[in-house]
Amino acid sequence: MLFRFQKKSIVRRMNSPNDPDKRLPCSFSPTSLVAQLKEKLMPKSSIELTRRKFISTSAAVAAAPSIFTSTAKAAPSERITVGVIGLGSRGFNLLDDLLTSPDAQIVAVCDVDTLHYRDQEWGKGRRFGLQAGQEYIDQKSGSKPGVSTTRDFHDICTRDDIDAVVVATPDHWHALCTLEALRSGKDVYCEKPITHTFREGQTVYREVAKQNAIFQTGSQQRSDWQFRRAVELVRNGHLGKIHTIEVGLPPGYDKPQGDPTVTMPPEHVDYDFWCGPAPMLPYMRARHHRWWRGHRAYGGGVLMDWIGHHNDIAHWALDLDRSGPVKVEAVGWTFPETNIYNTPYHYEIQCEYEGGTKSSISSRNKLGARLVGDSGWVFVTRGSIVASQPAWTDAKFNPGHEKVYASDNHMQNFLNGVRSRRPCICPAETGHRSITPGHLAYVSQSLGRALRWDPKTETVVGDQSANDLLQRQHYRQPWG
Repeated sequence: MLFRFQKKSIVRRMNSPNDPDKRLPCSFSPTSLVAQLKEKLMPKSSIELTRRKFISTSAAVAAAPSIFTSTAKAAPSERITVGVIGLGSRGFNLLDDLLTSPDAQIVAVCDVDTLHYRDQEWGKGRRFGLQAGQEYIDQKSGSKPGVSTTRDFHDICTRDDIDAVVVATPDHWHALCTLEALRSGKDVYCEKPITHTFREGQTVYREVAKQNAIFQTGSQQRSDWQFRRAVELVRNGHLGKIHTIEVGLPPGYDKPQGDPTVTMPPEHVDYDFWCGPAPMLPYMRARHHRWWRGHRAYGGGVLMDWIGHHNDIAHWALDLDRSGPVKVEAVGWTFPETNIYNTPYHYEIQCEYEGGTKSSISSRNKLGARLVGDSGWVFVTRGSIVASQPAWTDAKFNPGHEKVYASDNHMQNFLNGVRSRRPCICPAETGHRSITPGHLAYVSQSLGRALRWDPKTETVVGDQSANDLLQRQHYRQPWG
């Protein structure tokens, strides 16, 4: 384990409902939770014990990381030990990233679903879930020790022999898993969007700073040379003053993506635990694996799934990793006729930035990010970059003296950060800021008006109703 070789000691803080500095996120209602515990009124379910653990008081001591400078292959005892929470399709992609790194050793995996099969056309028949994940790792890891399994994410977060936690759950679980890991002294790689709600995002990035943790948001396009090239073209002035940005994202769901029949949940999934802090809606396949994001209870639609990719690149180009727009308005949103989903099918978010740059984030734009300036333009998407000057996109072209953070492997960048204690290419606040226009757009759509935004204070200017909606958060008992 990595901490075995570290010298300085730090306290791994754990959640304590009795300590105001160590209690659950501000969005929780710990008083009600503690009262329920004291009165022993918590529901008798398969996860009663794990929920008690979530608010129990505990502490552990570990050593602070020293800086590793060697790039030589690490001995097995020096590998970064990793626990993975969430074993759907994206979780399996991250398993591959970890299994191909000589610096990582997966020691534990977690999912509330033991085994399920993909029934979408893409990857149809592929197995996912806890059992499939364990078998996949054992098959791929060869001589490495076997991996342990659990259906309870607390078991991952609180293990003393785990250095880092990877979170690849549905969006409504991102914050709770991440915060539990951070407060247990772990570094965290969390898929985008970093959190389901704006308030959770603020809580997470502030907790990362408080814990002095290493955090990587899964906006992996930052670790691709073509996106980096587009950013450096902008930063070095080749396009002149940027006046227009067009961010294209995929459309949402306009009809049921799976069987919309309400049924009992499959035996292989603990559906109560899967819903967790979110409303426990009637189970249907059309709202479960992969398609859960179509309902606001569990995700923000395809809009929030993708805004952390292409809008993240636009923000990176404008050097807005810790800032954002000054005006946001939702326009032209259309919703599916079915009541199975309540996230937009088509959508546009119009943003204005300090200095006059205007941005359109839309499902009607070409997928990718197009930045237009007084002297030229560049369009970048996955696997392609084109510009008004063809020479700019040549791999041998030098954009200029201003270089941005370079990474060619997003997971390895995280693992390097765990060793060196240097920030990753997409830290927590960056991931939060990149998706903030999406959170604001939902508020704008609800109120039917544009919002003036102060990125320094992260508040809507002169609009208390908008701020109330932005900060609104409800967790299902006994999670909040």
